[in-house]
Amino acid sequence: MLALIAVLSTILTIIIILSENRNPVKSLAWVTVLLLLPVVGLILYILFGRSIKNTRMISRRSRRKLRRREGRTFADPKSAGLTAESVQQIFLGRSLTGAQFYSNNTVAVFTNGKDKFEALEHDLRNARHSINMQYYIFEDDETGRRIAGILADRAAAGVKVRLIYDHVGSFHVRSRFFKHLRESGIDAQPFFKVTFPQFGTHVNWRNHRKLCIIDQSVGYLGGMNVANRYIDGGKNFASWRDTHVRVEGPIVQALQYSFAVDWNFMGGELIEDRPQGIPTSTAFTLKQSISNVGVQMLTSGPTSQWSNIALSLHKAISNARRRVYIQTPYFLPTEALLKALQSAALAHVDVRIMIPRHSDSAMLTYASNSYISECMRAGIKIYQYTAGMLHSKVIIVDDEFVTIGSTNFDFRSFDYNFEANLFFYSTEFNRMMLDIFRIDFGKSERVTPEVWHKRPLSKRMAESILRLLSPVL
Repeated sequence: MLALIAVLSTILTIIIILSENRNPVKSLAWVTVLLLLPVVGLILYILFGRSIKNTRMISRRSRRKLRRREGRTFADPKSAGLTAESVQQIFLGRSLTGAQFYSNNTVAVFTNGKDKFEALEHDLRNARHSINMQYYIFEDDETGRRIAGILADRAAAGVKVRLIYDHVGSFHVRSRFFKHLRESGIDAQPFFKVTFPQFGTHVNWRNHRKLCIIDQSVGYLGGMNVANRYIDGGKNFASWRDTHVRVEGPIVQALQYSFAVDWNFMGGELIEDRPQGIPTSTAFTLKQSISNVGVQMLTSGPTSQWSNIALSLHKAISNARRRVYIQTPYFLPTEALLKALQSAALAHVDVRIMIPRHSDSAMLTYASNSYISECMRAGIKIYQYTAGMLHSKVIIVDDEFVTIGSTNFDFRSFDYNFEANLFFYSTEFNRMMLDIFRIDFGKSERVTPEVWHKRPLSKRMAESILRLLSPVL
């Protein structure tokens, strides 16, 4: 009877996979696993193989309410003096997610945790109405406890404080830490809590976004979680190089909208607070800050009809005429994005990819390295960052486009994680980010074919094997 149930379940699962009309390579891989390992394959498929595309995160009625709350603060990209490529890029983002373009924003860039947390803590202490915070990881360490203390103080002062933390990302953090936050008046909620019997339906879909909105007038977004290692490098690295931004202006409403959708998706109330229109902080001096920047925010996740951010990056790379510079901790591109990068390089676009020499995951380092040879054959320049852990997620295209956010250049970020990126359209901001890139090039070593092809056979084998797991990693 058990054998019959297993056979019928496997056949039914294969029928479901075929009916979804996914990428043939992925479908064939899952069918092969199910046929070779019927029971184990079925368990793996339940955990990692199912699709939740087109799942509605918020009702149409609630979505309309949130959009009306924003008001018409967005701008017309055609009248913003942008290139035709940028206007086209913005329209793509609008078609994919409804994301609007906002002009006249002020943007400050942080490339280390010390500066970022110093600014964030200053803004949090000055909050008067609301704090909406969302992080993949919120550690119970010195940095986490310090920020938790500020949040508790603000909650005691009557500020509405909401916190979303990813349950798997913060799984190693003791539950009593978050219990203490809730007892302090902070509405702290885990995203897709992984418990039985929901384990199989929740474990693969993670909220990787890292953003904060204060009084709906100041926003933070980027690659940094709440943890000491972004300041001191942690136990394994001399430093932890990441990129985060602070924004003021109408784009903050896009961050607020994203948070409100996620909050409602978890069963929370619909957040309909109105923008205060008053900057939280004016006295704090911000380094590397630029005004009058046009910005668009894109979110992506497993519930989306399209791979929103992956499609947007493909368009940006295809539009490139001069340069494509990429910083990512893990380089596991989809076939389409790999071909787009190779096509750009073969067309004499200056394509450069910067990855860490050693990342925080040996498996991901091996898998990323498996793509280096075919990139170099097309003329793509590969740099390995040697000064610490490179966790930055930044892409620069030509002289006007920059994107910064939580999205790694890998399958998991494109297909399985809930991600958020800001897309910047400004020649001045582009130049500033190029200057930062050039500093990082000075802390990196370029990979040459002569040296790369001499690496041990054992490493090549490990890279090839782990590359097969790229869609899951």
